[in-house]
Amino acid sequence: MSFRARMTLLATGAVAIAIVFASVGLFVVVRDQLYNGVDNALSGDARTLALRDPDQLQHALYGPDSSLLGSYPQIVLADGDVVRSQFQLIPLPVTNETLAVARSQAGAYYTTAKVGGNRMRVYTVPYRLGRGLAIQVARPLAQVDRAVDRVRTILLVGALAGIGLAAILGLLVSGAAIAPIRRLTRATEQVTETGDLSQRLEVHGKDELSQLATRFNEMLAALEESARAQRQLVGDASHELRTPLTSLRTNIEVLARDRPLPPGERERLLADVVEQLGEMTELINELIELARGEQHVSEPEDMRLDLVAGAALQRVQRNRPAVTFLTHFDESPMVGVPATLERAIGNLLDNAAKWSPPGGIVDLTVSGGEVLVRDQGPGIADEDLPYVFDRFYRSTAARGMPGSGLGLAIVRQVAHAHGGEVTAEHAEGGGTLMRLRLPVAEPLEPVHSEVTAVS
Repeated sequence: MSFRARMTLLATGAVAIAIVFASVGLFVVVRDQLYNGVDNALSGDARTLALRDPDQLQHALYGPDSSLLGSYPQIVLADGDVVRSQFQLIPLPVTNETLAVARSQAGAYYTTAKVGGNRMRVYTVPYRLGRGLAIQVARPLAQVDRAVDRVRTILLVGALAGIGLAAILGLLVSGAAIAPIRRLTRATEQVTETGDLSQRLEVHGKDELSQLATRFNEMLAALEESARAQRQLVGDASHELRTPLTSLRTNIEVLARDRPLPPGERERLLADVVEQLGEMTELINELIELARGEQHVSEPEDMRLDLVAGAALQRVQRNRPAVTFLTHFDESPMVGVPATLERAIGNLLDNAAKWSPPGGIVDLTVSGGEVLVRDQGPGIADEDLPYVFDRFYRSTAARGMPGSGLGLAIVRQVAHAHGGEVTAEHAEGGGTLMRLRLPVAEPLEPVHSEVTAVS
């Protein structure tokens, strides 16, 4: 069953239940009002007769009485004898309960009885001016029954018509209600068939379906950006791998030739092959690091940013023994992924050490969730500052130096994953200042600071 059919069925069912309950309630109210009108008329006639003296009561039985139009009176004696109106050819039924009223042993009551094949409503009351008599007054119910039947028929037809109208309106309303869902379905099918993520849905209003369309558009935009970044990453990686692969292939082909080489040439080619393999290994590792960071496989945990920076510093020191590192650490508790933050800080330190002259100094400061790394190198040109964190971007000055152009891109990715940011700026007095800002938790203990020099 389709969603539209289910909506129509549910709407029709809800309206049908409401109509049925309303019709039944209205029928009961109208029926009771009609029968109560008969009972009220009988009660008034009976009270009129019960208060008359015997002569007036006899006149009511044997002569026309304008006060009893439409009613048929009857007197029941205590022994069961009946004195009925001359206009009532068939006596009203007398039961034990009727005799009990005549003998003052019971109170007035209503009953419905068949009299000569006609339904009659009968009201029995004791005679108030004397004991041993009961007065019965009856009215035919044929007219009231016909009115009740007409009301029942009208309500039944009205209920069926209302249910049918509800079904038609439900079908129309459900069609309008699911129109946005149909558009969403068509868009999904088109995206699936064509792979075109640039499609968007038109959004009107602020209801739930409009919000769903908005979220769908946002999802398409995110997927489109992800696909674009993926294509760019693959294209850039292919371009970056092509150069070392070509050089590596050329050197291996030269080494594989069966002819003598000048003295020292084989050793130089082998050294180039090892260097190129190292560059490719570094590039592949950083590509893996970028892909792993985009998957968000690690869960954040409570950590200390200053301790993570210290661990990153120890790793960089082993590879850059010619550089002196000055550190200033403040206790910085936060929630994050220690492994990725250590890699990011290590990339900042390695980049600073790479641009520092032999014997140069790199300042590392960690305070209040901010990591500052300053080198004393030549600095970054103004035209290169906006792009230093882009993937595979290498300035003109950096193209003659080893590196893949992914190290700082990994830093930016880690910063964004933690809700922070990283910037590069000119340092006062020369060099470059890299600033990594991260949200931190309030320290649980007083902050302690220390300054050390490591070479």
